[in-house]
Amino acid sequence: MDAKERMMVIGLDSAPPSTTFERFLDVMPNLTEILDSSMYGPLRSTHPPITVPAWAVMATGLTPGELGMYGFRHRKPGDYTDYYLITSKNLDRPAVWDFLAEKGLKSLLVGFPPSYPPMKVRGWLISDFHTPSDAKNYTYPPWFRMEVERIAGGRFIHDVEFRVENRRPLMRELRRMTEQHLRVVEKLAKGKEWSLLWYVEIGVDRLHHAFWKFFDENHPRHVNDEELAEFVEQYYRLIDDGIGKLKKAAPDAHLLIVSDHGAKAMEGAFVINEWLADNGYLEFEERPEEQTPLGKAKIRWERTKAWGWGGYYARIFVNVKGREPQGVVDPDDAESLIRQIADDLNEVTLPSGRKMGAQVYLPEELYPEVRGDSPDAIAYFGDLAWRSAGTVGHGRWFLEENDTGPDDAVHDWDGIYVLYDPEGRVPAGQDGREIYDVAPTILEIFNFDIPNRLKSGSILR
Repeated sequence: MDAKERMMVIGLDSAPPSTTFERFLDVMPNLTEILDSSMYGPLRSTHPPITVPAWAVMATGLTPGELGMYGFRHRKPGDYTDYYLITSKNLDRPAVWDFLAEKGLKSLLVGFPPSYPPMKVRGWLISDFHTPSDAKNYTYPPWFRMEVERIAGGRFIHDVEFRVENRRPLMRELRRMTEQHLRVVEKLAKGKEWSLLWYVEIGVDRLHHAFWKFFDENHPRHVNDEELAEFVEQYYRLIDDGIGKLKKAAPDAHLLIVSDHGAKAMEGAFVINEWLADNGYLEFEERPEEQTPLGKAKIRWERTKAWGWGGYYARIFVNVKGREPQGVVDPDDAESLIRQIADDLNEVTLPSGRKMGAQVYLPEELYPEVRGDSPDAIAYFGDLAWRSAGTVGHGRWFLEENDTGPDDAVHDWDGIYVLYDPEGRVPAGQDGREIYDVAPTILEIFNFDIPNRLKSGSILR
C-alpha cells in the first residue's frame, strides 16, 4: 500500500451492531455483500461515547483529555452554569487529513464533527450539523458553497429538529436531508480528485433518538405504530442504497464504514441534582416545584459541595475554594468528596428495586493528559441506559422521559466498523476493535509513518 491509495470513510453516527449487523441487515444488500469480503465488527467508543468528542478521537487517535473535548458543552471557568460550545477551533491536534496534506494529498470532508466554522483543509469541506441555519459560509474554500448548492438543489441541510412529539413530519425531513447528503457526496466523490473522503451522516443518530421505541418491542415505552416502525427500515434501506452508490463512485478506494458510538433503548433519566440535594451535597434556598434549569434555581452555593449537568452522562463539579465564586470544598478534599459521591450513587436503587449501577471516573483515571475545561468527574448511570437530567424541580430522582425533549434512545459503548479493500488485501472476518484503531489504520493504508502514540492500534495488525 502506498500514497497513491485512496480511502473513503462513510460515518454512520450512532450506528450500533444490533441494527446494522443484525436487525436490518436483511434489507441492506450492499452492506451484506461488502461484509462478505471485509474485516468488520464492533468498535468500542471512547469516554464519553458522544459525537463530540468521538469523531475527533477517531480522526486523531488521541483521547478526549488530550484533545480537551468532553462533550458539546464545556463549563466556563468560574461560573456554575454558563457554558461554551466546542467548535472546529478546538480541534487543534493533527488529524489524518493533516498528515495527508503534508504529502500533498487532498481530502474531501462532509459533515465531520466538529468542523464549523469551516476548517481550512487541503481539499474541500462542508461543515457539520452544528452549523447555524443562517450561516453565510459553511464550506472551505468559501466559494465551494456555490458548487455544493447547485448539486443540493438549494442550501445544504445540516440537521433536523428531532426532539419533537409529532414524528410524522420528521420522517419527511429526515429522508429529505439524508437523500440530499448522499446526492451531494456521490457527485463530489466522482468529480473531485481526493485521496481521503470522510463523510458523516448525522441522520442515523436522529433516527435512533426519534424512532427507537417504535421498532424495538423491548423498549420500556414501546409504541406499536406500524408506519413509524416501517420508516426505520426504509431509512436503513436508504443508507444501504447510498453505501452502494458511493462504493461505485470510487471503486478503487478502500472503504471504511464506521460509527462513533452505538445506541440502545433509553430506560429514563436520573435527576442528578435532586439526588445531590437529597443526599446533602447541594442545598436549595428555595426548592422549585416544577421543572427548572439549574441556572434559574435558587441555590445556596455557599453551602453546596457539588452539582451536576445533564446529558448522556453526568458531568459532576465540585464547589472548590479558590476556584469557584463561592467555593466551600478544600482542593485537597475534592477527590475524597467525589469518591464518596460515587459510593453513594452505587447504593441507588431503581423504582423496580434493583440497583441502578453507577460508574464514576476522575478524568485523570481515563486520559494520559487532561487539557481544557474538564468536569471534575464523569458519571454513567445504568451502563448508559439512564441519561443524566440536569434540571431540578421534579420532586423525584427518576424520569420516564428525557427532561430536554422527547428522546427514545441513549448512546451505547459499541459502534461498528467495516474495512474493505477492493484488491482483497485486507483479510475477511469478524473482530472487535477500538475507536483509537481508526487513525493508525488510515495512516498505515497510505504507508505513512505512524506516530509512536498510535502504533499499537491498526486494524490491519
